[in-house]
Amino acid sequence: MRLSDCHNIDDFRSLAKARLPFPVFDYIDGAADDELTKARNSDAFNECDLVPDVLAGVEEIDTTCTIFGRKSALPLVLSPTAVQRAFHWQGETAVAKAADRFGLWFGISSLATRSIEETAALTKGPKLFQLYVHKDKGLNTHMIERCQQAGFDALALTVDTIVSGKRERCLRSGFTTPPRFTPASIWSYATKPRWTLDYLFREKFRLPNLDTHVSEGSSKAVSIAEYFNTMLDTSMDWSTAAAIREQWGGKFVLKGVMSSNDARRAVEIGADAIMISNHGGRQLDGSRSPFDQLPEIVDAVGGEIEIICDGGVRRGTHVLKSLCAGANAASGGRLYLYALAAAGQEGVERALAILKDEIERGMRLMGVTDVDQLGTERLRWRKPS
Repeated sequence: MRLSDCHNIDDFRSLAKARLPFPVFDYIDGAADDELTKARNSDAFNECDLVPDVLAGVEEIDTTCTIFGRKSALPLVLSPTAVQRAFHWQGETAVAKAADRFGLWFGISSLATRSIEETAALTKGPKLFQLYVHKDKGLNTHMIERCQQAGFDALALTVDTIVSGKRERCLRSGFTTPPRFTPASIWSYATKPRWTLDYLFREKFRLPNLDTHVSEGSSKAVSIAEYFNTMLDTSMDWSTAAAIREQWGGKFVLKGVMSSNDARRAVEIGADAIMISNHGGRQLDGSRSPFDQLPEIVDAVGGEIEIICDGGVRRGTHVLKSLCAGANAASGGRLYLYALAAAGQEGVERALAILKDEIERGMRLMGVTDVDQLGTERLRWRKPS
């Protein structure tokens, strides 16, 4: 299978699986416990139908929108994801350049393998930083100040990782950051020489947004679960979020909101946006999908705060359904991570081109010339059996 054989996100997943050692692929692809929520995130989009209009004159369409105060060419955000250089040596550099080319928002994680400053220098496009609140308050402040100085446009506080979900694929494979070779996985690394040689002989793996304060994840290999459970602040609460919003002073997003009550609290502390997200099914298995929860949250706070439906997006029609259900935009991580793992920047750009084409085609087939025309009247929910 080659990159030219990839015509949808699932094709990129297949190519990534063929090119990555299995511990690395399973880290991208896996989720918590029985992985029910991960599957539900995408399946939820099948529970409703788009209702098209015809004879609408769709020669010219406008897919642009405003997200977090900046223009985006599509109603799509590339969600921040961790340790991208573990998947391809280009890492966040590839995603930043692809997002810049397509005029999209993208985010980097506190656990990124490119620094805040390096990332900012790659693009003048809109940039989001995902903050994990550490027990080391000096580290939290240091990252926020670096983002301010580098000109990041928004800060997303991740609120659903108080402890790590039980990611059983990682427990079986022994995946760590940085990746290490174990007796159980050495054959997989040996049979994927392209990935292994890139990892061993290109620049050293590190987490440059953290390694000024902690060695875990850079020079000291740990699992993501171990990192979350030992390094992150379990005392974080609404007063913590309000204080970080005040300290940041710019566009402030809460990532991981899943209930209407929490959405209301986000409005009350002055957040600019929420990302309805269950962390790609990697935390609480058995939780609702973001898309299923979207109408309830829109009813509670729609029009008062920007709402991003995050997770499970694999098709352009998933983006359109999110907008019809009341979201300002949709977002996802695996939708570009599979492509990054498959072919670096070239893969990410091909994936984004496919999603762009699907969004544009979907709008034309629905008789829509502007994303603002996507509303609840164009969506029908299926009745439960």
